[in-house]
Amino acid sequence: MQSLTEAKLQLPQVTHPRNPGMALDLDWLARVQANTSAIERRAVTIGTRRSVKKDFQAAWLLKAISLIDLTTLSGDDTPERVKRLCAKARQPVAQTMLEKLGLQGLTTGAVCVYHEMVETAVRALEGSNIPVAAVSTGFPAGLSPYRLRIAEIGESVRAGAREIDIVISRRHVLTGNWQALYDEMREMRAACGEAHVKAILATGELQTLRNVARASLVCMMAGADFIKTSTGKESVNATLPVSLTMIRAIRDYQDRTGVKVGYKPAGGISKAKDALTYLALMKDELGHAWLQPELFRFGASSLLGDIERQLEHHLTGNYSAGHRHALA
Repeated sequence: MQSLTEAKLQLPQVTHPRNPGMALDLDWLARVQANTSAIERRAVTIGTRRSVKKDFQAAWLLKAISLIDLTTLSGDDTPERVKRLCAKARQPVAQTMLEKLGLQGLTTGAVCVYHEMVETAVRALEGSNIPVAAVSTGFPAGLSPYRLRIAEIGESVRAGAREIDIVISRRHVLTGNWQALYDEMREMRAACGEAHVKAILATGELQTLRNVARASLVCMMAGADFIKTSTGKESVNATLPVSLTMIRAIRDYQDRTGVKVGYKPAGGISKAKDALTYLALMKDELGHAWLQPELFRFGASSLLGDIERQLEHHLTGNYSAGHRHALA
């Protein structure tokens, strides 16, 4: 694990080539299995195998902040709330705390909003190089008319979104219609143009880890730049067994194609200790290259507040009240 000094050297981002995709390989899919009991046993050990304290823990928590897609996806979102969220993305930790930690220029990885708020977020983030991510394609259910889902992607890209989080049609996975899922993902990827596309699998609704593994591979074959666990609206969102399954699919895809695809766990990750566990998982399974915003993101909102509290405890020895670290 890194020290605080080493973490300072890791803030600059490296741009990776996009995933061009490949032809759908049904033979490969047919061979994909998922040993659920073995995956669950491995998942139980993830949080116990790594322990970081003091400066090392602070360094990893600062890294986690740089990987957050700071998100607001509420029906009562307003332009002012989004502007405040963008201000938080620009300055996620109090300047006095950053100075004590010896860091400058820390931001979150992105700001994630509904299409209606894309233009507001783009204007609020102007000059920061923080990308705006838009949830799209009938988020969260993905059941609006297909032509409207494709059109929605184009509208968000034209509004300035640099990343598009699309939702797949779960029925294609549940019925094993891999060609339909591939064709859908391929067209959505094309509609994104230069914007990077994150494919949300809604893993809590896919029934089995084998379905999760196969859906992950199909979306990568079709050109997804990231695969993402959940919308955050399902009853079950990101879990360690699902994450392990998806991460190993990413590793298999890289072994086959040489292409690195990103990973985004979303939903239910609200504590700093959870962020440390996911960072350890990524480092163990995929290596240090994935610990940067181009290849790993947390879909979260309240996570940032808890990380701030832990950093303040690191500096002062005292925990502050949660209301002192409001997001917006």
